[in-house]
Amino acid sequence: MQQLPISRAALCSLVLGFALPIAAQSAEQSQGPCEQIVEACTTAGFVKGDARLGYGLWRDCIDPIVRGTPQPPNADKPLPAVAPELVAACKQRHPNFGEHQKAQPKQS
Repeated sequence: MQQLPISRAALCSLVLGFALPIAAQSAEQSQGPCEQIVEACTTAGFVKGDARLGYGLWRDCIDPIVRGTPQPPNADKPLPAVAPELVAACKQRHPNFGEHQKAQPKQS
C-alpha cells in the first residue's frame, strides 16, 4: 500500500474548510434579538443614513418597530414583519434600543 504525503498547508485548508461553515452557523444562532431586527430591516431594503430618501435604517424601520409607532410620512418601504416577542426580547436586553434622538442644537 502506498502512502500519499499530505502537506501541513493542505491539512489546515481541509480543517478550515469544514470548520468555517460551522462557525458561521453558530454565529447566526447567537445573534441577539436587536441584531435580528436590524437584519430584518436591512434585508427589507432599509439603508443606514438614507432617512431623507424615505428608507433610512433607523428612522424609517428600526425606531418604528421597537417603539410600536407608525413610520414617518415620507417612508418609502413597508416595515418587515417582526414578531412581537422579538421586540420584547430586544427591549429587555437593551431598553434604549431604537430610541435615537434628533441631534441637539449647538448652544453658542
